[in-house]
Amino acid sequence: MMMNRSYYRIMLGSKSFYAQQCHEEHWFGGGWGIAQDLTNELPENWRDFNAKFRQVYLDANPGKSKVAAGLACGMLHTICKGIKLGDIVLCPDGQGNYWAGMVSSDYFYFPGHPLPHRRSVDWLPVIIARADMSEALRNSCGSIGTVSDINKHVAEIEGFLAGSAKPALIATDELVEDPAVFALEKHLEDFLVKNWAGTELGKKYNVFEEDGELAGQQYPTDTGPIDILAISKDGKELLVVELKKGRASDAVVGQIQRYMGYVMDELAEPGQTVRGCIIALEDDLRLRRALRATSNIEFYRYKVSFTLLKG
Repeated sequence: MMMNRSYYRIMLGSKSFYAQQCHEEHWFGGGWGIAQDLTNELPENWRDFNAKFRQVYLDANPGKSKVAAGLACGMLHTICKGIKLGDIVLCPDGQGNYWAGMVSSDYFYFPGHPLPHRRSVDWLPVIIARADMSEALRNSCGSIGTVSDINKHVAEIEGFLAGSAKPALIATDELVEDPAVFALEKHLEDFLVKNWAGTELGKKYNVFEEDGELAGQQYPTDTGPIDILAISKDGKELLVVELKKGRASDAVVGQIQRYMGYVMDELAEPGQTVRGCIIALEDDLRLRRALRATSNIEFYRYKVSFTLLKG
C-alpha cells in the first residue's frame, strides 16, 4: 500500500450519467458552469480558489446561494488540484458497483464537452460491489456531492484493491475520549439526516439541499467538515449541527464555534443569522457550562431505544 496517497469517491455526472463514457475514455471531471481554462488559476489553498471563483459560479448559475457556491468551488478545486497523481478514486457505475482507478494526469480543460475540467485515470482491474462494503464505507461513498473524501477507510479500500477486505470501525481522532460513543454517534449522524423531518430540529430547519439533493451532511470548511448544515424554512437562518462523537467538551465547543465563524464569513447571505447546535448521548455539565456564555448555541440530548418482538 502506498502510504502517501489519498482516496476519493467521485460521481461521474448526476446519477452517474457519464459513467460509461468516463470509464471507456479513462477520465473523470466536473463542470459547475465555470467555462474557462483553470490551468493557471489553481492555488494550493482551496480557500483562495473559492474566494476568486465563488462569484464566477454565482454569475454562471443565477439564483444559487453562497452556500452552493462554496460547495461547488471546493469540489472543483479538489478535482483539479487537490487530488494528486497516484491518488485512488472510486466511481459508481450506476449499477450498484464502483470502479477503482489511479489518477494518471494533472488537470486539463476540454471545452465544449461534458464535465470539461478533467483528470486522466488508469482504471484498475477490480470492481467493488456496494453490497460488499462496510456500512461506514457505504455511507461515505453515498454522501451527497460530486467529491467525497474517503481516506478514513484506507484499510478497507486497500483490502478490496488487493482482493480482500476486512472492514473495521476505528476512531482515529485524538480528541475522541470514548470510541464506543464515537461509533454510535457516527451512525446517528446518518440517521438524523435520513429522518430529519421527524426530529425537533426538522420542525424549523431543512438540511441544506442543492438541486433537490441533500448537500448539508459533512459540508466542507477550511477547518474540517460540518456534520450537518441546515437552513431555516424561511431562509433567514443557517444552523450548524455538530455531534459530540465522544470528544472532549471543550474540543467540540471550539470546533462548532470555528464552523459557525466560517459560515458567518463565507456562506451567510446579507441578513442571514447563524446558530449552532451540539447533540450528545449523555448530559454533560462541562458542555453546559461552556455554552452558558453564548446565546446562539443550543445543546440537545438524544435517546436510543430498542424493542424486541417475539417471532
